[in-house]
Amino acid sequence: MRGAGTGSPALATRKRTIDQTFTQPTSIHRGGVDPDNIMTFDDDVVLETKDLSVLYGGKPAIERVSFQVPRNEVVAIIGPSGAGKSTLIRCYNRMNDLINGVEIKGDILFEGSPLYAPEADPTEIRFRIGMVFQRPNPFPKSIYDNVAFGPRINGIQGDMDQMVEDSLRKAALWDEVHDRLEDSALALSGGQQQRLCIARALAVQPEVILMDEPAASLDPISTQAIESLIRELIEDVTIVIVTHNMQQAQRVAKYAAVVMTDESRIGELIEYGPTEQIFGTPRDQRTEAYVTGRIG
Repeated sequence: MRGAGTGSPALATRKRTIDQTFTQPTSIHRGGVDPDNIMTFDDDVVLETKDLSVLYGGKPAIERVSFQVPRNEVVAIIGPSGAGKSTLIRCYNRMNDLINGVEIKGDILFEGSPLYAPEADPTEIRFRIGMVFQRPNPFPKSIYDNVAFGPRINGIQGDMDQMVEDSLRKAALWDEVHDRLEDSALALSGGQQQRLCIARALAVQPEVILMDEPAASLDPISTQAIESLIRELIEDVTIVIVTHNMQQAQRVAKYAAVVMTDESRIGELIEYGPTEQIFGTPRDQRTEAYVTGRIG
């Protein structure tokens, strides 16, 4: 595994103070979830959740979520606000570790190995499973140093200039910034900053990129650029995207997972399948009500 032992001391110190546990699931009511509405794959699965439940301060946020993410595809996670979509996606690269009092039950497999095994290194996981957030968060450094940051701290050897250029090209940003790499990243437009954050994630050669509403704060032109980029990136990576934009989910994702809350306001996965089925002929009435705008 790349970068073993290169984790930040501050992260390690913080990790020791977290009241975070990972246990096998107990018996939890699954509400109205029909297992036949959850698509499965025979092989080439990158990520898999098995009966995943997340609790904050003992209160469940999501319960018994089980589904698979196939390699080199885009999977959209959709559902109303507060259903637990961001909670779910943050489990995939252990961002929830940083929240005090979080409890995670069930299992998550990455390339067949448990993400929450005692020997799993959270810092290593976050390099292999990158994340792009709702609002662009470039470092207060130059454009060049933003992209080079990950390879440097992870000890990746090679031509750094070439790594930076390759990452910026993959993020469709090179032509716009190649002559001002030493300028502050904060001087870029919002759409450029978001593509820079994608380039920064790509620089450490991840297998998966998680995107939590990556175009929510962008204008239509910048949104179109991000969506075009997503379609191009799946040649090299798997993408899981959380979005409230139903049209965006249909444009970029091959598969869609629908997360809804039950009567207790606990999130559960109610349907998962090809995007055209989810939006065209959904099996669950709640899915149909959501994608047609009757609820949400």
